[in-house]
Amino acid sequence: MELQQKLHVLADAAKYDASCASSGSRRARAENGLGNTDGVGICHSYTPDGRCVSLLKLLLTNYCIYDCSYCVNRISSDTRRARFTPEEVVFLTIEFYKRNYIEGLFLSSGVIQSPDYTMEQLVQVAKLLRTEQRFGGYIHLKAVPGASEELMLEAGAWADRLSANVELARDSDLAQLAPAKTHKEIERSMQQIAHGILDAKDKTTRSGKSPRFAPAGQSTQFIVGATSTPDSELLDKSANLYKTYKLRRAYYSAFSPIPHADPGLPLMKIPLVREHRLYQADWLMRFYGFSANELTTEQDRNLPLDKDPKLAWALRNREFFPVDVNKAGQAALLRVPGFGVRNVKRILKVRRYRALTIADLAKLRVAVKRAQFFIVAADHNPAAKQIDTPKLPEKFAPKDGQMALLKQQKRPERVSCDKRRGGRFHHLARDGATVTRPRHTPG
Repeated sequence: MELQQKLHVLADAAKYDASCASSGSRRARAENGLGNTDGVGICHSYTPDGRCVSLLKLLLTNYCIYDCSYCVNRISSDTRRARFTPEEVVFLTIEFYKRNYIEGLFLSSGVIQSPDYTMEQLVQVAKLLRTEQRFGGYIHLKAVPGASEELMLEAGAWADRLSANVELARDSDLAQLAPAKTHKEIERSMQQIAHGILDAKDKTTRSGKSPRFAPAGQSTQFIVGATSTPDSELLDKSANLYKTYKLRRAYYSAFSPIPHADPGLPLMKIPLVREHRLYQADWLMRFYGFSANELTTEQDRNLPLDKDPKLAWALRNREFFPVDVNKAGQAALLRVPGFGVRNVKRILKVRRYRALTIADLAKLRVAVKRAQFFIVAADHNPAAKQIDTPKLPEKFAPKDGQMALLKQQKRPERVSCDKRRGGRFHHLARDGATVTRPRHTPG
C-alpha cells in the first residue's frame, strides 16, 4: 500500500480518540533542532486563549488483536487495514511540520502481536523524532495497557504526554464489551506513568534541572453512552483518577454507532450536548471546588441537558444564595452562576479598594444577566428577591429550538489545511491526515 493510502486510512481511523489536547508542556528547541513547545500550547502557534493547537493525529496501525465491541478497529471488523513503519510516521511528521500544517504529533495504535511489541513501535517513533530529527515539538503517545514498566518509562522520556484510556467506567461493562481489557491493568499503566513523573521531579541535578518525563502529564478518555452507565458514575470515576494518578485531563467522547456493531450497543448517536455537559461538570470539579456527588442527584443520576451543571446545582440549593460579592469568600463566589475563575479573582482584587456594585460587575465582564438572581452588591439589586420564587427556573429555559440544535449538531472531524501553502503533501492533508483541533469546554 502506498504512503498516501496509508495516510488516508490511518488518519481517518484516529478520529475516535478525543484525548489529544496539548497544553501543559514546555520544551525548548535544541541547537540545530526543529520545533519547540511552549507552556501554553505546542511550538509557536496558539490562539489568544492559549489552548488550541494543531496536531497530526494518526494510528500507527488499525490492525488489532482485541475484539472490543465498541471499536471500529476490532479484530472481527471488516474495516480496511493499514500499517505505518516508525520511519514513515517520522517522515510524515517532519514533512507536515515543515509545511506549517501541524505543530505536533498525536500517535495511537491498535494492539499488534502484544502490548509490549506495540509500545516498542510507538516509542521508536518518538525516539527517532527526538534523536535523529532533533524534533522539539509536541509528542503525545498512547500508553498501551499491559506493556512493561520499562517501556512506559522510556515512552515518558521522549513524549510530552502519555494517555491510557479507561473507556468504560464500570468493570462489568468492560468485561462484557472489551474482555481482553481490565481496569486493573489500565490503572497499573497509569500508576507507572504517575511514578515516573514523580521520580523525575525528585531527581533534580546540581544545575536545578530535572530529567524530563511526560512534562504535560497524562490523560484518559471515557466513551459516553455506549452502556447504561449514568453520568454520576463517570464523574465519580474521573474524580478518583484525578486524585489517585494526578491526571491532567479526562476526556469524554459521545458514542457513535459503528458498522456491524454488537447488538447490545445503541443504534443512535449520543447527543453531543451530553458530552458537553460532562466537560462542564469536569471543569467544575477541577477548578471550582465541586465534588462529583454534588453535580447529580439520587433521583436523576444524569446531568440535565437543558442547563449547565453549575446553574442546575444553584437552582437545587437556593438556600445557599444570595451571595454578597463584597463579603463572601472565594469558594462561595465560585459557586455563583455566571462567575468564572478569572471573574472571581478580579472581584477579590478590586473589592479591597471599593465596594462593588452591579454596574462594576458588568465592567469586570461578569455575566450579570445570569448572576443577578444569586448575588447582592453595594447597590440595590431587585433580581435577588426572586431567588425563592417558583418561576426562577423558567428564566433560564433554553430558547425554542436551541436544544434541538444542540442534539443535532455534528462534531467536525477535520479542519482543512491552509490552502495558501502548497507542496508535495498538500493533497494528502486535504484528503486524510488533516489537523485536529481539541475541543476545550469552559466551566
